[in-house]
Amino acid sequence: MLLQGQAAVVTGGGSGLGAATAALLAASGCRVGVLDISRDAATATAARIGGAAAACDVADAQAAEAALEELRAANGIERVLVNCAGIGTAGRIVGRDGPSPLEAFERVIRVNLIGTFNLLRLAAAAMCALDPLEDGERGLIVNTASIAAFEGQVGQAAYAASKGGVASLTLPAARELARFGVRVVTIAPGLFETPMVAGLPVEVQQSLAASVPYPPRLGRPEEYATLVAHIAANRFLNGEIIRLDGALRMAPR
Repeated sequence: MLLQGQAAVVTGGGSGLGAATAALLAASGCRVGVLDISRDAATATAARIGGAAAACDVADAQAAEAALEELRAANGIERVLVNCAGIGTAGRIVGRDGPSPLEAFERVIRVNLIGTFNLLRLAAAAMCALDPLEDGERGLIVNTASIAAFEGQVGQAAYAASKGGVASLTLPAARELARFGVRVVTIAPGLFETPMVAGLPVEVQQSLAASVPYPPRLGRPEEYATLVAHIAANRFLNGEIIRLDGALRMAPR
């Protein structure tokens, strides 16, 4: 898909991977809608890139539908959706005070998995009604999993389960939407320079960076964004989960 002139929506676009992706899509000629749970964060990113902003909880059906309609009023129906919204709460299944609170597990699943599916279903329904482009393509949905989907560490049960769900969603969604010309691809990032990692002590960040085989550093949000742009350009990428991790394989702890 040629990005020039297309409408795109990026969830979690107020910071991190989402903000970098929104910026690159805008630089590529897209009319970008920035969606974030924080309206201030979404507005700040949109102002920097010349896009539109809306706020919602991605797992709230009505709120997400209203937010998409707000963005469509400004930019038109999206041909590209990039799901970057997510949270990463750590916690052991059995801790010092007994079993983990079920609400903590539910919250991570709700945001990371249900939120991803919610935006996917809403965007796909709109994309299917668009006029086809070259090769009959109507749209592209890029979801964000994590290498934790494959090598979840101790304390990551909820996060790994949520991202594993996103990974498992990829192929059936791509197969179902193929007849409409809508592609579904998932990126599974490793350790990246995101607000989640930035909140860790400096020595912990340095230790994490040193664990990456090559290059021995944290991934940069712009590298995630560049992969999104390549996926858009390469129509034969579909139904795939792409690791973006510098050859990192996570240890149990």
